[in-house]
Amino acid sequence: MSLTELSGTPTPERATTTAMPTRPGRRTSPFGALLLRLHFYAGILVAPFLVVAALTGLAYTTTPQLDAVLYGDQLTVAQVGERQLPLAEQIGAARNAHPDGSITTVQPGDGDQTTKVVFSLPELGENQHTVYINPYTGESQGQLTTWFGSTPITTWLDDLHRHLHLGTVGEHYSELAASWLWVMALGGVVLWWRRRGAARSAARHLLVPDLSTGKGVRRTRGWHATTGIWLTVGLLFLSVTGLTWSRYAGANFATGLDALSARTPEISTSLTVDPTTPAETGGGHEHGAAGAGGVVEMAAFDRVLAVARGAGLSGPVEITPAPGPGSAWTVTQVDNTWPVKKDRIAVDPASGTVTARSDFADWPLLAQLSGLGIQAHMGILFGLVNQILLAALALGLLCVILWGYRMWWQRRPTRADRRAIAGTPPAPGGVRGLPVWALLIGVPVTVVIGWALPLFGLTLLGFLVIDVVVGAVARRPRPAATPTSPAPGRN
Repeated sequence: MSLTELSGTPTPERATTTAMPTRPGRRTSPFGALLLRLHFYAGILVAPFLVVAALTGLAYTTTPQLDAVLYGDQLTVAQVGERQLPLAEQIGAARNAHPDGSITTVQPGDGDQTTKVVFSLPELGENQHTVYINPYTGESQGQLTTWFGSTPITTWLDDLHRHLHLGTVGEHYSELAASWLWVMALGGVVLWWRRRGAARSAARHLLVPDLSTGKGVRRTRGWHATTGIWLTVGLLFLSVTGLTWSRYAGANFATGLDALSARTPEISTSLTVDPTTPAETGGGHEHGAAGAGGVVEMAAFDRVLAVARGAGLSGPVEITPAPGPGSAWTVTQVDNTWPVKKDRIAVDPASGTVTARSDFADWPLLAQLSGLGIQAHMGILFGLVNQILLAALALGLLCVILWGYRMWWQRRPTRADRRAIAGTPPAPGGVRGLPVWALLIGVPVTVVIGWALPLFGLTLLGFLVIDVVVGAVARRPRPAATPTSPAPGRN
């Protein structure tokens, strides 16, 4: 027996007969290949839109603090008094400060908040002029050009986030980002689970990045995927709520709500009146305020507010004068923090009776969820906690995108004969390899999703067409190389 055999080290012959066969690499399924390629190209092409949405959304989360810094003198009073002046006196002070325009809404001051008297003028379009009145002294504390109650800085940042101040054209960017965000988030979860392999390994590194892989693309992938897992629920929420008020998908969402009778209920402002009875009018600016329906008595604001308080509408409210003769006034709760107060009533100012009521608790469930989702998306629903969560989501999304681009760069060829500035994309042809049953199910589902989310559908169709074409070109046989003939006269 040789020393080699005694030591247990196999001879070349034994090694040939006893060595374990090499384990073949796991073959990627057609579905996995297609999902990987889709996730890759969406990350490369859609991620810039998501970066813009995340940065502008991050800026928007700071609007409450910006409002306090920039417009604190208009929004709040320096000292809270013991008793508020009648609304009629406050509105009169606002009219003296702003003689032009029609009064559209009045929001009585509450605590250290000023009373907001909103005037509309034709030349302002959707904007309004808001005059801020100290409810305890009746002094005007300034005027701002607002958009449905939002201050100039909030309006500017909101427009930046929604359409980059580009109007209708700019709306496409935010809808495209929201349309693909949920696909990228869910696709990343599926790919990460498949990559982890065994269930034990998946559970171990699903929520904690695998730092045992050393440096390079594997560690970057661990941070990219694990952070994405943590953000998945929040990103899905941002995607869904963002789509509800987008141009195309939002219109389809509204159509669906109508079909399900799940819209926010309208409140009737109709009054049965004698057409021969003259409408209430005031004698001028000293006694009346121009409203949507003409000149109204200022004292009616106090009567309507008293009726609303008696009907249980507590907290901040907004009073809207009647749009015309034969219509009731409306009073709406405008407390959007949790628990929200969004009840509304219609009031006949002449008789002081409630003619209609719509309570938030009676709204359809989808209407409630839609309203709450929008407030949470805007960072209002849970106050400072809501702002912090949104900021964390935005920063986390930026990190995930950065790590995604870093992986693309780390996977680049570095050999001297085939250097490149970025990694090669996953192999094409995933669609061609899908089984028939997957196509029979997947195609109709994709068509439905594409109809509901038109920008997603169009871009997905473009990707699939390109994927099929590129795959077909890659499969074309290359012509065999023609052997070089020897030069004449040479042997």
